[in-house]
Amino acid sequence: MIELSTAEIAEITGGRLSPTADPASRITGVTTDSREILPGWLFVAKPGESSDGHHFIGRAREAGAVLALAERTTLDAEGTADPAVIVDDAVDAMGRIAAHLVGRLRADGARVVGITGSAGKTTTKDLLAAVLETTGETVAPVGSYNGEVGVPLTVFRATERTRNLVIEMGATGIGHITYLTDMVRPEVGVVLCVGTAHAGEFGGVENIEQAKGELVEALAEHGTAVLNLDDPRVARMAARTRARLLGFGVDAEPRDGVDVVSARGLETTPAGNPEFDLVFPDGTAFHLVSGLIGRHHVYNLLAAATAAYALGVAPATIAERLEGRAAASRWRMERTDRADGVTVINDAYNANPESMRAALQTLAGLGVPDGDGVQRRTWAVLGPMLELGEDSVLEHDILGRLAVRMNIKQLVVVGPEAKPAYNSAVLEGSWGDEAHYVETVEEAEALLARELRPGDIVLFKSSNSAGLRYLGDRIAAAGTPAAEEAHP
Repeated sequence: MIELSTAEIAEITGGRLSPTADPASRITGVTTDSREILPGWLFVAKPGESSDGHHFIGRAREAGAVLALAERTTLDAEGTADPAVIVDDAVDAMGRIAAHLVGRLRADGARVVGITGSAGKTTTKDLLAAVLETTGETVAPVGSYNGEVGVPLTVFRATERTRNLVIEMGATGIGHITYLTDMVRPEVGVVLCVGTAHAGEFGGVENIEQAKGELVEALAEHGTAVLNLDDPRVARMAARTRARLLGFGVDAEPRDGVDVVSARGLETTPAGNPEFDLVFPDGTAFHLVSGLIGRHHVYNLLAAATAAYALGVAPATIAERLEGRAAASRWRMERTDRADGVTVINDAYNANPESMRAALQTLAGLGVPDGDGVQRRTWAVLGPMLELGEDSVLEHDILGRLAVRMNIKQLVVVGPEAKPAYNSAVLEGSWGDEAHYVETVEEAEALLARELRPGDIVLFKSSNSAGLRYLGDRIAAAGTPAAEEAHP
C-alpha cells in the first residue's frame, strides 16, 4: 500500500480523530476483516448485514492495527477510546481514501482499466493482468472484488511502483458503476456483455444496459472504450462515449471507422479449449490455443487482448501471454481429471441464463464421440440462478429443456428454486434415470457418489450462494488415493 498517516486519513475522509489516535501514525495496509490484520494496518469497522465491524475493533488492535475507521467511538476493556478516525459512513470513507490514492498513482503514470459486463469480468481481468505484467507492476482484484468495498480494497494493494491498476466493476443498480468510475477514473473501459444476471434487482435488462454503459460515459476524450461488437446492447454504447473506440468480436470487421481485434477460424479442441487466429487492427495475426474451457471464453480473450492493445502492448506479447493460459480464479470452468477417469468441471461461482447455456454447450461438446467412437457420459449438476426476479421460473424452465435438447445424458437439479428445470426436462422427454431432482447439496453428493463411473464428465453450475462449488471440490477430490484412504 501507499502509506498514509492518520492525519492524512482524517483529512481525506473529513473524519475526526478520537482522543487516542496519533496523527503521525503510519498506515501500511487496510482491511475490513480483523482476521487479516497485520501490524501497522487500518481496520475498517464496516457495518454488515450479519455483523458489525465495530465489535471487532479490539481484536484488530490485538493483531496490530494502529487505527480504526469507524462510525462511532468504541472503548477498550479499560474504558479508553480506541484509536480511530470517526466518519459518518465507513464504506464511503474507504472510497474517498481509494480515490486519493488513485490520483497519486495516475500522477506517477499508472494506467487504470475498468471492466464490466454481466459475465466474464473475473476471467477477463485475470487474463489482462497477465498481459500487463509484462509492462510493470500490475494490481488486479483478488477473486471477484468488484463493488463499493472490493474496489477500494483492490486499490489499497497498489504501491508506488504500480504501473497498471485493473478494476473489475459490478453493479446491482443504476448509478453503481458511476460511483466506482468517480473513484478510480479509468482511462480504458471494457464492456463485455449485457445479460440477464441480476435482472430482478435491476428491474429489467434495459436497466442493466443503462448501468453497464456508465463505464464508457465516464471515459475522457483521451481514453478508450473497448466494446464487444457481437453484443448489440454493448455495440450501441459507442454513442454514449466521447472516448476513442476499439471493438472486438468473432470474425469482426471494422465498422464506422472503429478498429477491431478479431477471432478468425474459431474452433474448440477436443478438450473444449478455444482455438483461433487472433487478428489485430494492424493486420498481424497469431494462432492461439487457450487453456480456458468453453467456446464462450473467446470473448474474454478478445477483450483482454483489445484492452492491452489500447494500452500499447505489442501484439506479439499479447498473444504470447494469452497462449495456453488457464483460469486463474477459482470455480470458473475449473477442470479436474480424477485418477479414476471421472472429469469434473466446476463452474459454480456464478450463474445466469447466458453463462448456463455456455456451460451446457461446452459440456455437450465434451461428450461428443472421439475419433475412436468413444463417447463419455455427461452429467449436469445445476443449482438455482438467483436474482432473476419474475423471470426465474421461465429461465429455469428453458434451462431444463436445453439440457435435454443438447443431449446431456444425466441431469441433476438441486434445490426448490431450480426445480422448474427438472420439471421441464421431464416434459421434454427426459425421465426415468436420466433426470434427477434433489432438495439439498448433500442429497446430490450421495447420488453422485453412487452413480458416477470412470469416463463420466460432470459439470457443476449454479449461483454462488447455492454452494455447488464446494460440492464440486469434494467430488473432484473423491476417487483419489488420499480420498480413498480417508474413506475406506
